[in-house]
Amino acid sequence: MITNTELEYKGNLYPTRILSFKKEVDKLFFFTENDVILELTVIRDRVLRFRYATEGVFEPDFSYALAKEASRGYNHLDVEEADEEYIVKTGKLEIRILKENLRVRVFDLEGNLINEDELGFHWEENYEYGGNIVKMSKGVREAESFYGLGDKATHLNLKGKRLHNWGTDQYAFGKDQDPLYKSVPFYVGLNHKTAYGVFFDNTFKTHFDFCQERRNVASFWADGGEMNYYFFYGPSVAEVVTSYTDLTGKPELPPLWALGFHQCKWSYYPESKVKEISGKFRELQVPCDAIYLDIDYMEGFRCFTWNKEYFSDPKRMVKELKEDGFKTVVIIDPGIKVDKDYWVYQEAKDKDYFCKRADGPYMRGKVWPGECNFPDFTHPDVREWWAGLYKELIGDIGVKGVWNDMNEPAVMEVPTKTFPLDVRHDYDGHPCSHRKAHNVYGMQMARATYEGVKRFAYPKRPFIITRSAYSGAQRYTSSWTGDNVATWEHLWIANIQVQRMCMSGMSFTGSDIGGFAEQPTGELFARWIQLGVFHPFCRVHSSGDHGDQEPWSFGEEVLNITRKFIEMRYQLLPYIYTMFWRYINDGIPMLKPLVYYDQEDNQTHYRTDEFIFGEKILVCPILEPNAKGRRMYIPRGEWYNYWTDEVVSGGKEHWVSADIDKIPLFIKKGAIIPKYPIQQYVGEKEIKELSLDVYYKKGKEQSAVYEDGQDGYDYKKGRYSLRTFKLTGRKNELILQQHKEGKYTTSYEKIKLCLHGLPFKVSKIEFDNEEVAFEKVKLNGDNSMIIDKDFTELHIIGE
Repeated sequence: MITNTELEYKGNLYPTRILSFKKEVDKLFFFTENDVILELTVIRDRVLRFRYATEGVFEPDFSYALAKEASRGYNHLDVEEADEEYIVKTGKLEIRILKENLRVRVFDLEGNLINEDELGFHWEENYEYGGNIVKMSKGVREAESFYGLGDKATHLNLKGKRLHNWGTDQYAFGKDQDPLYKSVPFYVGLNHKTAYGVFFDNTFKTHFDFCQERRNVASFWADGGEMNYYFFYGPSVAEVVTSYTDLTGKPELPPLWALGFHQCKWSYYPESKVKEISGKFRELQVPCDAIYLDIDYMEGFRCFTWNKEYFSDPKRMVKELKEDGFKTVVIIDPGIKVDKDYWVYQEAKDKDYFCKRADGPYMRGKVWPGECNFPDFTHPDVREWWAGLYKELIGDIGVKGVWNDMNEPAVMEVPTKTFPLDVRHDYDGHPCSHRKAHNVYGMQMARATYEGVKRFAYPKRPFIITRSAYSGAQRYTSSWTGDNVATWEHLWIANIQVQRMCMSGMSFTGSDIGGFAEQPTGELFARWIQLGVFHPFCRVHSSGDHGDQEPWSFGEEVLNITRKFIEMRYQLLPYIYTMFWRYINDGIPMLKPLVYYDQEDNQTHYRTDEFIFGEKILVCPILEPNAKGRRMYIPRGEWYNYWTDEVVSGGKEHWVSADIDKIPLFIKKGAIIPKYPIQQYVGEKEIKELSLDVYYKKGKEQSAVYEDGQDGYDYKKGRYSLRTFKLTGRKNELILQQHKEGKYTTSYEKIKLCLHGLPFKVSKIEFDNEEVAFEKVKLNGDNSMIIDKDFTELHIIGE
């Protein structure tokens, strides 16, 4: 009999020899001498779940992260017992489990090692709180790289870093500061051009070490709960990210206006100030779809109230803003003011919905209203009640979106900045302390908000934004990266964070453009706008302490640059909407770091600045003052400079000129980029013409444009339009083929084709195999033409 003393190493305990094994459909159980059980579940041929119990008993199996609609089912599962190990085979993987110590190695079917346990699973008694500190260590191979983990403000490649997940209100955080607002315990490993992923579904405080403590070891551990992780096999980074996103879920389509430009400040009040801002946008012709109201719209910061001195008739104001094209988004925080005359407080108290300390009293903490109690959003009845509170805001007053802030949860005037750890939570019928519920508190608040806004916005789609999140929150909400600073370093951080969030399943993310704290220069604001319009969520937000941060606050030059790029955003709305459609259907991130785009090229593994926007647009922000351009890496292939139509070959660094009014921007050869006319807000104009920018390529390329009613749910009943374009370029001809599906009829009848890089002069045009006279397609000297939207094949022939 092996004693615990013999198993200990630096206080850790380890599994001993496997005694027995059993199989139950898709679950395999391995039992050891010292009562450790490994439950291996084959979810799909390339997706595995590893779950460990240390005293022969598993905890109840429950997760907030997993999507109900996640794909399950495999093609093959076979288990073989050898002398020294068990060999498990799926349709894609071979898993070898050592009998001696339960350590796991994962191979592909060609016998190539993908990932292996180093010490593997081990644990340590948590004498302070009870239960275990659970740990896993993995061997790392030479040149292995790591990506993911949500909003970390550090280099995109995490090799050499140690990071932590514990949602924290980090006002004016800095580069490499950790932890931040979100907890996304998922990472991608890439070695020898093979990618895999690990999702550690544990909501306690979690820790990740990517070769910082030990050079060839990656480890992750949690301060409580189970060792419960999912393993995803690529071999591409794209397949790993898609598998993880499928497991944790995808959002529904947002209303198209949510992808427009939003303006926010702490705070716009009274009503006359809101009207002044909205009027200025329309006067200066800067497109904008949403105005945000921060905490000062409330009566004494009490949620679900209005300050009648500032906003005497909110319903009328919201209606008038709507008539001018502005949707109103309001902030709602979790802290409910302790005030017996405040109806929300009294309701929650009467229903016993507030979080309690271990010994029974309600947990109290100071936030904006002063002394507050906090709803337990991990209780389904509390979520249902909270959802119902939105009836007046959304259903009666007509607010279009809700912004959840301070939901880490943040508490002022205490060193920990959050709830005491002994606070109790229902956790959907699995009662626990705040140690376990902390990282999901903000997600469950956003979930309750989503359910309420969706109910009362119906038949329109909801729009929610959150600061704090856990894996799977993307099912309910968009997000932003928190209280950043108006510095060039933070412009760099914003670029990294949004790329990382997109790789971590949460694409609908952006930063506070211009910086929340402090005041940007006009140059910094211009450069940040140039980046922000290429982020899925596009909002200017500032604390207002240091001055104004509207597009016109920095003089005419910056105003003109800002207008130019926001107009570009509105032109690209069909392209962005199509990106979102790919995200919700296939789990493809809206923004792709270069390593995602081309992992075969080792040069991409440490690139941080450049990214692919959607499928076809390469973006690289200017991150330094006084710059007239920059060196950037252009990935393999051939790309058109957006501003000059010059073609450059990738796979190397290039100097790219970009004065203050430009950002380095390239279009993939063969791309077809859909554009709408410039609008001051979504729905201002009926779309009479879709423009397609066609970038000639010798060879083949496919592009698509997805459209629907832009709001509402008819798209789920087939009322959408998906146009797939296949481009074929030859020496003296260009062929465009269109395939259409869906029952939605677009408002436009014509398509304007703008041809870029055509290497020949057009001599003949055939439309569905019939020659067309030039005057019928209005062929212009700039190589543009107008054609019927329902063409099947367009044949452009050169001299």
